[in-house]
Amino acid sequence: MLINLKSEEDIYMLDKEFRWFFITFGKEFLQNNIEAFETLMFLSLAHFFGLYNPKEFADYLNIPFQHLYGQLKEFSLYRLKKMLTRFMVRQAAEQLRPILEKSDATRSRAGISLSVDNSVIDRVGRMIRCTYNWYSGRWKKVVSGNDLLGIVMTVNGIALPLNLLFCSKQGRANTDKPSLLISMLKCLIEEFAAEGIDITSFPITLDSWFVSEDLKQELITLGFEKIVVAGKSNYVFKIKNKKQKVSGWKKEIVMISGQWGIDVPSCRVKAQSPTFGEVVLFFFEKSTTKIFYLIDFSASPMRGAEIWHIWKQHHLIEHFWKLLKSVFKIKSMQLQGDGLYAALLIKVISYLLAIRLKSRKAFSKYTLIQIIRKIRSEYDLKKFINEHFHQTNSTT
Repeated sequence: MLINLKSEEDIYMLDKEFRWFFITFGKEFLQNNIEAFETLMFLSLAHFFGLYNPKEFADYLNIPFQHLYGQLKEFSLYRLKKMLTRFMVRQAAEQLRPILEKSDATRSRAGISLSVDNSVIDRVGRMIRCTYNWYSGRWKKVVSGNDLLGIVMTVNGIALPLNLLFCSKQGRANTDKPSLLISMLKCLIEEFAAEGIDITSFPITLDSWFVSEDLKQELITLGFEKIVVAGKSNYVFKIKNKKQKVSGWKKEIVMISGQWGIDVPSCRVKAQSPTFGEVVLFFFEKSTTKIFYLIDFSASPMRGAEIWHIWKQHHLIEHFWKLLKSVFKIKSMQLQGDGLYAALLIKVISYLLAIRLKSRKAFSKYTLIQIIRKIRSEYDLKKFINEHFHQTNSTT
């Protein structure tokens, strides 16, 4: 389905949003190398035209692909990570400011939360940093891949990535994911503080992989007050006078339908844990009739409706992973070494550009796929590049 143009403003929407990226980040990241910065920007834009890696883009422009790869090597690993975080934080801050100025009810409806999860990015190459082998049920064989740890902010049903880090699936010390997560959160707290925003006031949700007493205490120390974690079935809890594994409690807990603010059968109970002490558990039943449960690690126990309202946003991080893989084809850009983050930066810029377009009234009712189809059918990439190349000269 293609989107029909409704006004002249729609025609120049892509130009306006692309200019926003140039003006906002041009001065900060040019490093006296205009071509390297523009290479990042135009490789990101090329995704809207079905060109997902430097080789495809170079072939389209009929230029040597080695030149593009050379430009990407101009940025150090530190600079790439810094650019990646700044792009994501600046975009999220712009979305948050108008919401935070409104009433508590409006902020609640916006569903602002932080979601933490990791995803495997399967790859073909072997000589790539952080690559490991694992058995893929999808491919029915052993394949190579990278584990990508991510923190995503949800705002009005949209997933905005805040911090992404490639890490090994197994290992000790510097590959310990909870420690890496705390380091990533500290970085984000500082970045958002520079924007005048305290992200510790937002609830945070985590996958069951991150359940631990140490992580709970570190999150509370950082200032997070609302913490919801998916639980594991082998944990033991004492409810009233009976003590057993959660797998047993799932068979005995009575679910109640139609509770205020909760659109699934659920049950909120207080429990005692040998590891976590006194906690609140929230059991809920999905349409598949499977029962799941959450652990409320908040400083003050929350109501069932509040726990559910917060957790409902967590699926958006899974949606973000799927978009990164299927729509923006992160697997197709296999840059070695530090190029791993150059590829990730390009994909994120492309995703954020699509999200900015979707936030405009003209595109708000359409999916990212439909927006990309519109741009692909109604814009000429070569003409667009000729109009914008070296545009940053006028803004420096």
